Amino acid sequence: MGHAESEVLDVERLREDFPILQREFGGEQVVYLDNAATTQTPEPVVETIADYYRTTNANVHRGLHQLSQEASVAYEDAHDRVAEFIGASGEREEIVFTKNTTESENLVAYAWGLNELGPEDEVVLTEMEHHASLVTWQQIAKKTGATCRYIRVDEDGTLDMDHAREIITDDTAMVSVVHVSNTLGTVNPVSELADIAHDHDSYIFVDGAQSVPNRPVDVEAIDADFLAFSGHKMAGPTGIGVLYGKKHILEEMEPYLYGGEMIKKVTFEDASWNDLPWKFEAGTPVIAQGIALAEACDYLDNIGMERIQRHEEQLAQYTLEQLREEGDVETYGPSVGTERGGLVSFNLDSVHAHDLSSILNDSAVAIRAGDHCTQPLHDKMGVPASARASFYIYNTREEVDKLVSAIDDARQLFA
Repeated sequence: MGHAESEVLDVERLREDFPILQREFGGEQVVYLDNAATTQTPEPVVETIADYYRTTNANVHRGLHQLSQEASVAYEDAHDRVAEFIGASGEREEIVFTKNTTESENLVAYAWGLNELGPEDEVVLTEMEHHASLVTWQQIAKKTGATCRYIRVDEDGTLDMDHAREIITDDTAMVSVVHVSNTLGTVNPVSELADIAHDHDSYIFVDGAQSVPNRPVDVEAIDADFLAFSGHKMAGPTGIGVLYGKKHILEEMEPYLYGGEMIKKVTFEDASWNDLPWKFEAGTPVIAQGIALAEACDYLDNIGMERIQRHEEQLAQYTLEQLREEGDVETYGPSVGTERGGLVSFNLDSVHAHDLSSILNDSAVAIRAGDHCTQPLHDKMGVPASARASFYIYNTREEVDKLVSAIDDARQLFA
């Protein structure tokens, strides 16, 4: 099948924006299926970064000169653009730029969790949480005496919502849940979980690392108190993440990092804090990355997030169908025909995922292998690791066919 088989995207045209996809290894053009780890960066975003450094590079909020003013406006406007992208009506005051999703999780865990949690409190997570959520709240719980509880994952890879309603109680202070699992592809009912959390006066933190890049996400429709995601998984640069927080909660929180930029007034005895969101952006911030992230939002919106979601879903379903025809391939997560994100994790019988990934690399097929920062989930599934193919706007069914063919080669090698 050729590139034009997508029902929703002009994939051939989009691929022109990503020169890296023309790279060849051993005479084979690269098939990049590791997008859940990092997506490729399109030319308009690369040009935005280069243009910033060529024309506007200066520190923000500190200079009265023209370059500083231009950089400051572009950087502040980037917060507004990201707010618009996720439906945050509070605009820039509700958008904090961080280094990545993990730092966003830590910011809330330290700035809110250390001050608010105690031995009588519980944090509810899911068994499919990324380590960025699981380890962070686990360690904060140890520091505060709080207890972590975990919503069960059923055999089909979905959350046990009856169990969720059972363990989210009046003792629950925070519910931290992944929106789309980076291992199972499960799309969790975060809006329903938010309703349950709020019924018990708990906050909800949504890990949107695998959802914001791939589907329409409206933080106010979900009623998330916090939501985090990363630029490098949504056609943006590395080094920038986003924390969305409801304004009234962020205003009550203490800063996570101290220093320049986040202060209003400093004496030898004490200090007061800057307005939102700068209160949480200590030191020289991620200026070029923030401006480029705004460009990535434009790029994705110009394509259409609904169309991106449908394209990924089609590729994931096609991959599941192909792999499940193979009697010796086990796939994980929701079944064919069930809503899921644009990734498929699997194992080939008697072949370790790392070995499989290495063999696929010989055919220039790039996938991820390991526990995908979900070790407890893999323990529950009874496997040490899994292989994962994950898709984005520039992937095709033809590339899935190449993946399946390379798996056939691996099968023969280990026969």
